Order: sequence, then structure tokens, then C-alpha cells
Amino acid sequence: MAQPIDPITLEVIQNALSSIADELALVIMRSAYSNIVRDSMDYSTAVCDDQGRIIAQGLTNPVHLGSFPEAMRSLIAQYGEDMVPGDIFIFNDPYGSGGMHLPDFYIIKPVFVDERREGYVATLAHQSDVGGIAPGGMAVYATEVYQEGLRIPTLKLYAAGTPNTAIFRLIEKNSRQPVHIMGDIRAQLAACSNGERGLVNLIGRYGADTFRRYTEELHDYAERLIRAEIRELPDGTYHFEDFVDGMGEQPESIRFNVALTIAGDQIHIDWTGTSAQVKAAINGPMPTTYAMAYLAVRCAIGAAIPNCQGYMRAITVTAPLGSVVNPREPAACGARGVICFRMFDAMMGAFSQILPHRIPAANEGGSSAPHIAGRTADNKPFIVSGGLMGCWGGSHARDGQEGISNPGANLGNTPIEMLEARHPVEVTCYAFVQNSGGPGRSRGGAALMRGYRLLADEAQMIMRSDRRKILPYGLSGGLPGTPSWNVINPGPNQTILPVCPMRSTAMVKGDEFLHIQAGAGGFGDPLERPPEKVLVDVMNELITPAYAADVYGVVIAHEVIDIAATAARRAELGVTQAFRQAYLEHFQRSVKITPAPAVTV
Repeated sequence: MAQPIDPITLEVIQNALSSIADELALVIMRSAYSNIVRDSMDYSTAVCDDQGRIIAQGLTNPVHLGSFPEAMRSLIAQYGEDMVPGDIFIFNDPYGSGGMHLPDFYIIKPVFVDERREGYVATLAHQSDVGGIAPGGMAVYATEVYQEGLRIPTLKLYAAGTPNTAIFRLIEKNSRQPVHIMGDIRAQLAACSNGERGLVNLIGRYGADTFRRYTEELHDYAERLIRAEIRELPDGTYHFEDFVDGMGEQPESIRFNVALTIAGDQIHIDWTGTSAQVKAAINGPMPTTYAMAYLAVRCAIGAAIPNCQGYMRAITVTAPLGSVVNPREPAACGARGVICFRMFDAMMGAFSQILPHRIPAANEGGSSAPHIAGRTADNKPFIVSGGLMGCWGGSHARDGQEGISNPGANLGNTPIEMLEARHPVEVTCYAFVQNSGGPGRSRGGAALMRGYRLLADEAQMIMRSDRRKILPYGLSGGLPGTPSWNVINPGPNQTILPVCPMRSTAMVKGDEFLHIQAGAGGFGDPLERPPEKVLVDVMNELITPAYAADVYGVVIAHEVIDIAATAARRAELGVTQAFRQAYLEHFQRSVKITPAPAVTV
């Protein structure tokens, strides 16, 4: 007869596991070298059971959420019982090791108690440079994975406690940032050692057999919770499509078509109809596609569910082989982050048909990823990296937030002081863009812009962005967000770059690169926005008085709402829908970039 599960003990073990995973994350944050790991926090941690299933994950990057299961399955399939105490594994290969793109290094340590493998501690960190055709390993213009850097199959970095110095030397020699990459690897190793101690202590407290029973119950408990939530949703199939603008000077839109089917207590996500893989580095291997599916479901449901693998049993995913969301080897995938966000937007668009009062309009479209790289006067390499995060869409209950990471990333913007102290750049601006974001009863978050002036003699700039032609969508009558821009030397002689240039851009000393992110979508009719909220936005200089009158129909004079004029203006706009055209004209003027391209609203 099976022994009963004590709910208090289950709760204690669950929280202890979460603490171990978070402590793994804290060790990495406090000991990493690169700004992309230390400041932007582009890394993740997990604790797994004896079968390699996640039983806890640190509060770090959601885009990695579904990658650990695939990575662990690959590790166990390749090494099986060929693991002993002191072994530590390293890999990054998207084709054969469960990786997502080459900058993401997995470092995983099996945990043994009394010579029996009882679990694993796992870390994943985005390395600042892994070699390849472009600094930073995220060249959109790469056409196959061989161009993107060092591919590491699943290898023993440590064998029974003895380091494989050849692997360390190989990695160090293949990076433009050898000090940073070796420092970040050591941070991951330190986290694994710390997590191993925590897990061994926890297992020792309860005994291995009891611990296994309770972790099995954690999986079952998470599954019961999510299935109960899914049963509350109406059965049916819900479709939505969204697009990435495309690459280069004449971009062709890339389609993301999702069918979300709810049947009882199961959700199936199907990407049939999505564009084929492309000759560029934005293809996303299946671990990426799984990760975004799990994230979208959890965000839509919004319930507190243990972050262990059991809840994933209620979610299935299919994606055509050879598509941009399930590419064939050797498709390039270094810049695959952009499609993560678009998959998330498409799935949330489908969920908005089921939960219209819960799902917000589209966010800014995801983090932008500029890389400015070169060498200083004393021949030391530098890479200015770290994604730029922006804003959320408006929702039924509230305006979109500004200066916050996309839900698919949970990353941070590198502080100006850190950039300028470590790299030969001057940050020329870091601000919200006036009259940006999608109008609505709840407006979309304002766009963010940041400028970089090069202080070194020369450098090359690599850029990954999106949402210039296909804007972040609005919901329930809200208007779409505003477009993104990439500008070299803004002003009369400026050069406008594509959202994803298919080559590096040369910069010389004194050149400025300005990136303006997309603004998020609005929710609800803009003419229903309370005039008092419009006044607050004017007072905070997020919008101008002219924009308030033209788009929201709110007339403001001397910081006071003219009630009669506002009523008349809103009546006029409601009949002609002129506010839509006024909105387009305003956002084209507000960023002072001409001529403005055609956009899809």
C-alpha cells in the first residue's frame, strides 16, 4: 500500500526546490563577467529529478522554459548510465543536443547520493561571443549554423571531478571575448556546485525514496492544477496569425499561423501554415517552439502552478518539419529570439478570443538586439550587447506598462553607467518616444529609444529588430502600436537601416546609432478613454496636446480639459473615424524620420 502524501511536506519540498533553483540563479548573477548575463540576465536555471524532469526553475528567462526538457532528454539518451559523481556536461548544439542557438551554453551536473543518481542541477547562459561570422553570435545574415560559431555536442566538461582542459582551451580560443566567456562558464560551474550541495542536503533530510515519491507527486499535482484550469475554457479551435517583417532592404513578411485547440482538459498548439524556414538566422528549433507554447498557456491561464514538468503533460505541440518554427539542419538560428516573441504574440492573439478581458494587446514585439563590436586603441576587443526591452500592450483593466521586459524574456536593460564604463560608447539618449504606443481606452505602452555614439576608431554594428511594417496589434477596437526604426546619424543626412539588415554596418568614430523600439498596441476604443487619463499623459509629456485632440478627441488648454470642446471633438471623430488617419500621421512625424514607409494597420 502506497504511503500517503502529506500536503505540508509537499509544500515544504516544493519551496525548497524553488529556493535551490533561485540560488543557482543568484550565484550566476553575482559572479558572471559579461553584461548580457550579469546585467541583462539572459540565463536560466533548473533542478531536475532522477529522470531528468524539471522539478523547479529559477525566476529568470521564460524563453528557456521549454528548453530544459529537450536538453535533458538528449543528455540522458546519449549518456544513459555513463555518469558518475563529479561529472559535468556542456553543450549548445541545436541539432542533436537539444539546444536553441549557439550562444546558449548548457552546463549540467548530475547529483548523486550514496552512489545513486538522484537528480540534476542545470544552468543555461547566453555567452557574449562564440565565434562565427559576426560578433555576438547573432548575425541575421548567417545562412547556416556552421557560420554562427562553435558547435558543442554533449560532452563531459568534467569527468569524475577532473576538468577536460582541451574543451576549455577550445572554447577560449574560439571567442572574441575569451575573458568574459570563461568567466561566465565558471559562474555556471559555481552555481552547479552550490545547487548540488542544496539538493544533496534536501534529499538527505527526507531520504532518497521519500524524496522521489514527493517529486513524483509534484508532477501529478501540477498536472491536476493545469487540467482543472483548462476544463474551465470553452472547447474549440481558435486561429490567429501574425508576422515578422522580414530581412534586408526588401523584406518579405514571414507568417506565423497558429491553431489553438482546447478539448476537455488538453490544449494542442499547431503551427501548420507557418512560413518555411528561411536563409537567415531567425529559425527556431523545436525547444524554442515548446518553450513559447508553455509560456503562452501559463500566461493566459494565470494560475499559480508549480514550475515542474508535470503541467506540460496537458500541452501538446506540432510544427511542420522545415518550417521557421521547426527547421531542418543546418538552418541558422542565432537570432531566433525574434520569432519567439512572434509565436507568443500569435498564441496570445488566439487566447484573446477565449479570454477577451484577460489578454492584453500585443507588446512591443520583443527585445531588440543591437551589437556594436570592434577593438579599442590598445587592441582589446569589445562588444556592446544586451537586448533592449520595452513595453506591454493595453488591456481591459489597465494601460500598457513602459520600461519593462517583454513577457517572453524577463530580461533587463543594461544600465548606461555600465555600458559607458566598460565600452567605448556614449549613450546619447535613453527615453520614451512621445506620441508612441497604440491609442485605446487603455493605451499601449510608449516606445523606448536609445542612442549609442561610437568613441573607438571603428566598429561594426549588427542589428536584429522587427515591427516596422507589421505593427503590434490592438484589441477590442484599440489601434496598433507604433513602428520601430534603426537610424545611423539621425538628422538631415541620416541613414535608415532595415529592421534586420542582412550585413553588418560599418561605423567610425563619432557615428551615432539610434534605435527606436515599437510601441505596444492599444485596447478598446480610443474615444472612450477617460479625458482625465489623457490629461495625465499630456502632463507627463508622453503625448502632446495636439495628439490628444487629434487622436483621443480631448481638447486641453492651459493644462485644463475643455469639456464642451472635447464632447464636440469626440462626436466629430466618431463619425469620420479621422482619428485613425491622425494617429498614423502623428507617429510618422513624431520620430522625425522621413519618408515614412507604408505600414500594415
